Amino acid sequence: MVFEKIQAILSNQFGIDTDQISENTDIVSDLGADSLDVVEMLMSVEDEFGIMIDDDSIAELKTVGDVVACIEARLG
Repeated sequence: MVFEKIQAILSNQFGIDTDQISENTDIVSDLGADSLDVVEMLMSVEDEFGIMIDDDSIAELKTVGDVVACIEARLG
């Protein structure tokens, strides 16, 4: 469920099909995200799941799987 929502957010933000996004997709190198894109993505994620991601955690989020794991850890 979390992964599918992240796929949808990234698909919408980057204009690509969800089937092009896997848990191994690197947000910067595979999707071409810059720092503003990452901030926009994280704001969408925080709104979607009603969570806050602290700055220390943001630096560790390299792949879609990292984002999914971060969200799942906060949702318990």
